[in-house]
Amino acid sequence: MTGSLLLQSLVLGVLLGGLYALLAAGLTLYFGVMRVVMIAHSAFLILAAYLAWFFTRQTGLDPMLSLLFTVPLFFGIGVLMQRLLISRLRPATLTMMSVLLTFSIALLIEGVLGFAFTGTHRRIRLPYSGAHLEFFGASIAVVKLIAFGLAALSLAGLYILLKRTRFGQALRATMQHREAAQLVGINTDRVAGFGFGLGLATAAIGGTALALDSTIYPSLHWHWIGPLMAIIVVGGLGSVPGAAIAAMALGLGQSLLQIPLGTTWAQTFFYLALFATLMLRPQGFFGGRLAQRF
Repeated sequence: MTGSLLLQSLVLGVLLGGLYALLAAGLTLYFGVMRVVMIAHSAFLILAAYLAWFFTRQTGLDPMLSLLFTVPLFFGIGVLMQRLLISRLRPATLTMMSVLLTFSIALLIEGVLGFAFTGTHRRIRLPYSGAHLEFFGASIAVVKLIAFGLAALSLAGLYILLKRTRFGQALRATMQHREAAQLVGINTDRVAGFGFGLGLATAAIGGTALALDSTIYPSLHWHWIGPLMAIIVVGGLGSVPGAAIAAMALGLGQSLLQIPLGTTWAQTFFYLALFATLMLRPQGFFGGRLAQRF
């Protein structure tokens, strides 16, 4: 392996890890707030990617402008989904039943996309799609840098929201101990609805970032759900910083392994990390008391 090839793999691993962190952030919120296994999260990612593609095709504008519509749309869908569907599940079987419910939602989204756009592979054609930057001999695609920048800004905004606002404090209190949060006057049902909406809003941003440099098709979400679940388990269920750190580590590992093993086998790194976590530290390497409650 040459020095420039190693550097390129490291840079691409960091860029990929940033995107993974954004894609997994919503899953962490669902787990933390409602103990919900949101299988449909990756399907919403692909839905957002299709909406970005359709927006660009119809208007000729940059797909990132579609976020002005998809982010509030997905936030509203998330709030309604939590209030009309998730909240009606029995607490004793919430985690198990949420798998079945969100699995059916994922199939519904896939079916609608297949009906509306057929199974043809789609890709957004942008003026800067083929542009690259040279960095000490490494060639980095501009679209990957843009996707990473979008992910970094979104995660920074999510961190500020969770740490610096009253809603963020209420959301973290609900994630840490729902009953205690109710005792201090927090409307946990309302907070859970907004938290669910926030999780789907990150899916809108993540799907748009994914569409910048990926070929999309209706069943693509099955390719993503496994790695994203591995990230939040390794990072610790309910830990947003843990998911971000795990995403960066796994993204770097996958990028480095692609050179000797190829893309297909490098993907197994996520599942090996998942198995190792479940055997050595089931609550996750960055999870605490919250992760042990699931």
